[in-house]
Amino acid sequence: MINRAQFNRWFIAIAALAIHLSIGQVYAFSVFNLPLTKLIGITQSAPDDWRLTTLGWIFSCAIAFLGLSAATFGRWVEREGPRKAMFVAALCFSGGFFISAIGVALHQIILLYLGYGVLGGIGLGIGYISPVSTLIKWFPDRPGMATGIAIMGFGGGAIIGSPFAVQLMEFFKSSTSVGVMPTFLTMGISYFCLMMIGVAFVRVPHPDWLPANYQPNLIAQPLVTKANVSAYDAIHTPQFWLLWIVLCTNVTAGIGILSQASPMIQEIFQVTPKEGAMFVSLLSLFNMLGRFFWSSVSDYLGRKRTYIVFFGLGILLYPLIPVIGHLHNIFLFDVCFCIVLSTYGGGFATIPAYLRDLFGTMHVGAIHGRLLTAWSVAGVLGPVMINYIHDYQIKIGVPKAESYMMTMYIMAVFLCLGLLADLSVKAVDRKYHYVPPAPAQ
Repeated sequence: MINRAQFNRWFIAIAALAIHLSIGQVYAFSVFNLPLTKLIGITQSAPDDWRLTTLGWIFSCAIAFLGLSAATFGRWVEREGPRKAMFVAALCFSGGFFISAIGVALHQIILLYLGYGVLGGIGLGIGYISPVSTLIKWFPDRPGMATGIAIMGFGGGAIIGSPFAVQLMEFFKSSTSVGVMPTFLTMGISYFCLMMIGVAFVRVPHPDWLPANYQPNLIAQPLVTKANVSAYDAIHTPQFWLLWIVLCTNVTAGIGILSQASPMIQEIFQVTPKEGAMFVSLLSLFNMLGRFFWSSVSDYLGRKRTYIVFFGLGILLYPLIPVIGHLHNIFLFDVCFCIVLSTYGGGFATIPAYLRDLFGTMHVGAIHGRLLTAWSVAGVLGPVMINYIHDYQIKIGVPKAESYMMTMYIMAVFLCLGLLADLSVKAVDRKYHYVPPAPAQ
């Protein structure tokens, strides 16, 4: 829908937040893991209950389909517009909860894979990219800040989703049920209603619209183009694949830590599970805040320099973490990881503006969707790497408190690769610029 003349563009930020706060619940799915292992036994796992290793694939499947659906439906989102895309995302994401509820009732794990994993994952992918290009078009003066607002919501979704799910399960719990099925149904309905707020508010600006008192930067910037590149041509440029490496390496390092944050701090510092949960919440908070802070900074610093800061901080801090662990300084340990997780979140929020700078706004949503396949790869690579290296270290006799240290060095090497890729990014060759067809005579 084209905007009315006096439409307030900040309503688009509200629409984006409504979508991203909803689908960001995926980061809190782990709160269902232990209850799902006790569906039959209720108080403890029964022989026929699901194992954690079986349930772990629900999250991995959802993240994989997030990237795959974003890549597959990116052009469709651009063509049909954000309103229809957000509505479809709401149907898929809430539908994933409903199918999973049936799976819990029938005790069929395949329905959780197909429900939350596949259908919900498709909703995640479409919902993730649908507000991005719209925000960039409404905020040509602050594209980094605009995308940061929305993607900050995705990072903060777990802060809302985790206690919401826990309280619902506590409410519905009985002597014969752990409360997961009615919680899934309630969350499906609740998130559908919240996402429909986004559907109601969103619209696209007129092609000639500009904000009041807008002053374009008259100084030529080598990595900021006024031209457009189609989604098809973008994936044939070296810049696209360099940014794919940039995103993949940054996400691999961060998501690997997030997946094992609680057991890591418990094993290194012998803290309680409750303190481990507080550590996870702290990291989630900085993951969320980093999305807005760093993407806003990138409007002034530039995207390439911002990523240099991300990688530079990671390359410095990851090797420093084992030293801090040996010193048993939990405060510095927390500080280092909070900084690292802020750059992890900042990387997600800054990448759409980086794409806009290089490829223009015409197909930025579709290009962003295809780039998110890097997230799919990293979402598997990071957790698998840290888990297998940790297990191997334990098997060869390394103490638990030191079993994560090798991973920190490997993550630093990954970030070096990302830094090299970022340093290699140059302006897109003019031969890829979109040339509109000549008008018919």
